[in-house]
Amino acid sequence: MSKKPVTSRGGRFLKLAGMTASVAGQYAGQRARRLIRGEDDGARSESYTRMADQIADTLGELKGAVMKVGQIASQTQDFLPLEFSEALQKLQKEAPPMAFEVIVGQIESELGKPVGELFEYLQEQPYAAASIGQVHRARLHNGTDVIVKVQYPGVDESCDSDLKQLRLALKLGGLLKMPKEAVDQLFGEIRERLKEELDYENEANNLRLFREFHKDQPWVIIPSVIASHSTRRVLTLELVEGDHVSKVTPEHYDQATINLIGHRIFTTMADQLFRFRCIHGDPHAGNFAYRPDGSIIMYDFGCVKKLKPEIVEAYRKALIAALAEDYEALDRHLIDLGARVENQPAVDEAYYAMWRDILIRPFDTEAPYDFAGSDLHKHVAAKTSTVFKYLDYFKPPVESIFIDRMIAGHYWMLKRLGVQAAFRAELEKYLAAGADGGQS
Repeated sequence: MSKKPVTSRGGRFLKLAGMTASVAGQYAGQRARRLIRGEDDGARSESYTRMADQIADTLGELKGAVMKVGQIASQTQDFLPLEFSEALQKLQKEAPPMAFEVIVGQIESELGKPVGELFEYLQEQPYAAASIGQVHRARLHNGTDVIVKVQYPGVDESCDSDLKQLRLALKLGGLLKMPKEAVDQLFGEIRERLKEELDYENEANNLRLFREFHKDQPWVIIPSVIASHSTRRVLTLELVEGDHVSKVTPEHYDQATINLIGHRIFTTMADQLFRFRCIHGDPHAGNFAYRPDGSIIMYDFGCVKKLKPEIVEAYRKALIAALAEDYEALDRHLIDLGARVENQPAVDEAYYAMWRDILIRPFDTEAPYDFAGSDLHKHVAAKTSTVFKYLDYFKPPVESIFIDRMIAGHYWMLKRLGVQAAFRAELEKYLAAGADGGQS
């Protein structure tokens, strides 16, 4: 059953303030126990897990900006303890839907007409429910099948106060282990992306832009916008259906087709990064669908990151240096990327070599890499504690955080699909193209 949403700014503030006070109290108690009698790692981890579960539950209930930040945080484990990343993973799953009458009210107030005048029918059961809105299937009076994306009421007005309150909760919970300047940059970048994502007119423009980007790749399918039924908070798109990753099974997809889809996923990702310098920044299973002819359908272009040419170039050079095991050059390029603190001494090459040897695996052989059996993420998790040794040397790479998010999201898609493919030669082609491969 759907919950009545907390849509007023005051109601949201009180809910978040209550969470903040509770988290701060738990953290103070944990510090006091540690000072009085010491606290082992197990007890601290248990305390973090309790705090994390409370934050995740509150964010999931409130939806909106704070839930979206939780989703981003769950994918970027470089600025929160592991217990929090794990608890926030729950926010990646589909959100519980909002009451249908709330959705109808939002559509009618945005489009200025009764739902019956706008659509032949509007399905009550949501097609999908997410952090800042939900999607319903419908049909226009001319017979066109569409989906209608409706933003939850109050989400955009409360974005700034939500983010301030969440930041305060993380700070008072002793969880933001970064200098204030880095936190400012990180939350500034998240706020900017969220403001764009809350503007469905911006998303409509992104959809048109990416349709143009991929016009020469007929196997990339992106829905078209129905402008007459779209506003800043309602977005109506043609209905374009495909199979969710869970439906990509041997009955309908042979291994050759799955591998073809894998190569196409890699191509779209590399094109967006190196050629278009503009990336789909929210690559999770719900935003992609597939067809047995090898087509890939892409949904949800609310979160799009336009990349500065110098950031793409620094990223390219960092990858070339890592592949060549030139760790001195890698250190320099990470500084250019904004990931390394410039006034700190060079990082131990063995540290870079350790990460390079883990992350290179899908690209380290000319034979196909079996993503289904990949345990690369487990090796990354096992080495996460080594990050603390170099905490003062690195900072969240604000300009490229969405590149990292895109790559991590695509890794999980390739794994879930069971792709077997060798990408080294393709990667080297993009890296060799260099700055000339970009489009203005």
